[in-house]
Amino acid sequence: MTTKMFDTVLVANRGEIAVRVMRTLRALGVRSVAVYSDADADARHVREADTAVRIGPAPATESYLRTDRLLEAAARTGARAIHPGYGFLAENAAFARACAGAGLVFIGPPADAIALMGDKIRAKETVRAAGVPVVPGSSGSGLTDAELDRAAREIGLPVLLKPSAGGGGKGMRLVRDAAALPDDIAAARREARASFGDDTLLVERWIDRPRHIEIQVLADAHGNVVHLGERECSLQRRHQKVVEEAPSVLLTPQLRASMGAAAVGAARSCGYVGAGTVEFIVPGADPSAYCFMEMNTRLQVEHPVTELITGIDLVEWQLRVAAGEELPFAQDGVALTGHAVEARLCAEDPARGFLPSGGTVLTLREPAGEGVRVDSGLAEGSEVTSVYDPMLAKVIVHAEDRPTALRRLRAALAETVTLGVPTNAGFLRGLLALPEVVAGDLDTGLVERVAGDLVADGVPEEVYAAAAALRLAALAPAADPAGWTDPFDVPSGWRLGGTPAPPAFDLRVPGRDPVTRQAPPQYRLDGKSITVVVDGIRHTFVYADQWLGRDGDAWQVRDHDPVAAALGGAARSGADTLAAPMPGTVTVVRVAVGDSVEAGQGLLVVEAMKMEHVISAPHAGTVTELDVTSGTTVAMDQVLAVVAPEAGEAADV
Repeated sequence: MTTKMFDTVLVANRGEIAVRVMRTLRALGVRSVAVYSDADADARHVREADTAVRIGPAPATESYLRTDRLLEAAARTGARAIHPGYGFLAENAAFARACAGAGLVFIGPPADAIALMGDKIRAKETVRAAGVPVVPGSSGSGLTDAELDRAAREIGLPVLLKPSAGGGGKGMRLVRDAAALPDDIAAARREARASFGDDTLLVERWIDRPRHIEIQVLADAHGNVVHLGERECSLQRRHQKVVEEAPSVLLTPQLRASMGAAAVGAARSCGYVGAGTVEFIVPGADPSAYCFMEMNTRLQVEHPVTELITGIDLVEWQLRVAAGEELPFAQDGVALTGHAVEARLCAEDPARGFLPSGGTVLTLREPAGEGVRVDSGLAEGSEVTSVYDPMLAKVIVHAEDRPTALRRLRAALAETVTLGVPTNAGFLRGLLALPEVVAGDLDTGLVERVAGDLVADGVPEEVYAAAAALRLAALAPAADPAGWTDPFDVPSGWRLGGTPAPPAFDLRVPGRDPVTRQAPPQYRLDGKSITVVVDGIRHTFVYADQWLGRDGDAWQVRDHDPVAAALGGAARSGADTLAAPMPGTVTVVRVAVGDSVEAGQGLLVVEAMKMEHVISAPHAGTVTELDVTSGTTVAMDQVLAVVAPEAGEAADV
């Protein structure tokens, strides 16, 4: 059956997913329409679209989540269909219905399927009735805080608090201590409300050291449903996937067929049409005891690994199914070839506890080569802010076997450069080299257990050496056309009657103590790279402005003014001052000036990139200064409050 393809599609998303969707639209000869907020006016997805429409200010609630503005943009540009990507309105049944009401095709499942599977409580009841095993947990919707507390105690701790309306780890809380339940329930509700507009929660039993395995399904409107194999998503941090791969080393062909059949059954139980994912929690010790967790009624971040091992473009088939086409293959026509692994490149700083980062992309180099694919929303000059999700790009590789794929991905991450914005690329390289990862011995808590060991304690000496060499080179006089250089202009450190003393530079990496360093005797500049020799070893870095990068790691090395720093710190003790650990928005203020606080007491909450960070009192004392209120937007290192220590309790300076 051949159906006329859409001529124009609006992509109701941003960043790397919008760019990825538009790549398939371009291949199919379909005109693409991008939408953008003021923060994304010059973003890559805007540049690559055939046309683009401004839909509002930076906050998503005033732009990407405004159904009326998206529908208006579609009408103005002649779009016949809307692709929601993932996140934002991708799993919003009301948006799907609004598209239909406006005469537009929503490139996703039916609104009723979205509503059913988007309510995790109803979803579990539905798939259970279809014979799919589910995780033990609370029953009923709209539970109060007290009912959630009681359900958690009845199930038995540890438990997992989960928003009923969303996914992606947003708002999820693992609770091991009953005394922490009230605060965790309140925090989970806040995050759920901020992320999904719905603070309904459920409680599930926590399975220690589980594996997270999901099955990709594809269904058409003619009753055909197939699965495209599994993805191993057990490498997670804070319930957010970090690395995904396909297929999983855990599954035998028999278990793959069993889980695939369960996923197809779950899809049929809700009348699913399009591409979707059924997620399972799998005890590592007994994989056959897998349980349904949830169904994501959209394209997944990690869909490329499935595309690479099946040769099926999932976005293309989303479009074809939405246009009325029938799947041309049955289950026995799906073949899995080779191995694919994906790593998520995020704007976060592992050296500062993985806090969200931001800035301007000064230099961008994305890897290429055999088996390497990059889905990216970045471009040089891109502004990365705390307004949206921290994921910037995905680096994906495909190879004939898993060991080759892991090596190829580590090499690709080493080639990745995003100077100006700290990322987790170096951390990911270390993670992929872990013996447990290499052996495929995974579970969802592995990353949290080893994260501290994969983050360097200090700054390598060669980083400071390269920074000092760059500053020395900047002092050198420009070449004189006449061929003469004033010897007094050369920064050689020459002194009358003394040994030359090359200049020293005061340097500081954010979050580290300042240092004083001289340039090494041997260094060479070559375009945007610098090579220094330290202790007989050559080290080459890419550089831009105050940034240095290599092997996926990057450092911002600032000039440090000790006099200015001393004067600036005279009025406030660093140990007394609470500063914003990252750019974001203050969402909760729990104290006022004059309040007495205990050491470790939570005083404020700062939200950045859809994550909450509690700012706690450094010691017992009194709040003497409070510079923010709820809703205040703050920059990294901006002072939030000052807590003077109790009499007789000296603060560490």
